[in-house]
Amino acid sequence: MHFEGIYTPVITPFKADYSIDYDAYASHVQFLLESGVHGLMIGGTTGEYYVESHEERVELLKIARQVCGNKLQIIFGTGSIDPDASIKLAEAAVKHEADVILVATPPYSLPTQQELAQHALRIDRAANLPIMLYNYPDRMGVNMEAEFFDRVAESSNFCGIKESSGDINRLHMLISDRSNIQVACGMDDQALEFFAWGAKSWVCAGSNFLPKEHIALYNACVLENDFAKGRRIMAAMMPLMSVLEQGGKFIQSVKHGVTLDGRFAGEVRKPLLGLSEQEKTAMAEVVQELKQNIADIVSEAK
Repeated sequence: MHFEGIYTPVITPFKADYSIDYDAYASHVQFLLESGVHGLMIGGTTGEYYVESHEERVELLKIARQVCGNKLQIIFGTGSIDPDASIKLAEAAVKHEADVILVATPPYSLPTQQELAQHALRIDRAANLPIMLYNYPDRMGVNMEAEFFDRVAESSNFCGIKESSGDINRLHMLISDRSNIQVACGMDDQALEFFAWGAKSWVCAGSNFLPKEHIALYNACVLENDFAKGRRIMAAMMPLMSVLEQGGKFIQSVKHGVTLDGRFAGEVRKPLLGLSEQEKTAMAEVVQELKQNIADIVSEAK
């Protein structure tokens, strides 16, 4: 399994009563398919999986596969505070034709590296699919360390990692010491650094509403090896990265970006609350300027 390109962690549109608008979701998946992204992540953090039932999460996978057919790689999240729930999600991934499963640390329990490895290997045995690990210690409380990687190396299914720690030293370690695991950028404001160190994939929430702009950075850095152009595109993106990564309302901002782009994104489920009008206005200004700046950079290069 190769991970290359832009992977969108798909939002879940909720109606005013907080039920899922599956029609809006299917339309959004169709948009992403047509936009040229290279894969979808269903049931990730951006999709608010942690406030969704097992049945809802599986239905989202089923719809994504129905819409995309075999045209896009689909990664299905198995994250849960309950390890047994993760096993059931892994089994559903097989049944409903996910290409890859996403395996994260169970939050709150703070497992040791041995315990975390045993958890990951149980999920692996339940699915026997390619696995992208998800390292996000700010949300999960634990880093995936050397002992963990040594223990899961018994299975070749562990072939990728979405690295979202924000610690650039982790990137250096993974690229240098874990050549069997493909590294995907999971921290949006470090995408340029990941590409410079040889990563070929980026799981980026902003591609829910700016797919062409995110693809432009991937193309410049990975396909064209033009890091001068890449730096210009990344510089144009940085105001958005500040909003998404440092504003404290990551998912709300992504959903509003989808709304600005003309599709229904709906509410966020509790405990999250939506953006204020001031925040919406600031977001709209950032997006408008970003789109114009990157359009200018891309057109200059033609």
